[in-house]
Amino acid sequence: MHCPFCRHGDSRVIDSREVEDGQAIRRRRSCPACGRRFTTVEELVLAVVKRSGVTEPFSRDKIIRGVCRACQGRPVDEDALRQLAHRVEEVIRSMGSAEVPSQEVGLAILGPLRDLDEVAYLRFASVYRSFSSIEDFEKEIRSLRNLPCHDRTTKDPTAPAGETRSREYAHRTERDEG
Repeated sequence: MHCPFCRHGDSRVIDSREVEDGQAIRRRRSCPACGRRFTTVEELVLAVVKRSGVTEPFSRDKIIRGVCRACQGRPVDEDALRQLAHRVEEVIRSMGSAEVPSQEVGLAILGPLRDLDEVAYLRFASVYRSFSSIEDFEKEIRSLRNLPCHDRTTKDPTAPAGETRSREYAHRTERDEG
């Protein structure tokens, strides 16, 4: 690594630490020629290959913007969207490739979004999978209903902090009360 101050062609690593949840390494370096210290950050650049063949860097912000549209009017906060984007990035990085097709990114979004909010999931899936009829929606709704009950839990905004209940129970209760 060249010294940014004197352009000497070598440097010594003094300290290395993982940052950004292990997605990057921060190194403190020292130049043997001028003695000055500097910091470098090394990270694996994850690229998304779009359908057109164009490659662009993976962006959590772009994931959040795309999912945010599906979540409009839903009880989903920004923190939940950031966590979803983080989960999507983890799934993509676990694939072990530096370049990932955009279709894989879309698939990686579907699972966490379904867990977060079923209505937002349906909205996103309808665009991502190009639903063209009511039957497409009905088929997807049937698949959501067939999920095991423990996979269909949600945070209940009226429950004490940290408690959850099944969506099926929540819907039945709301219908019974109305």
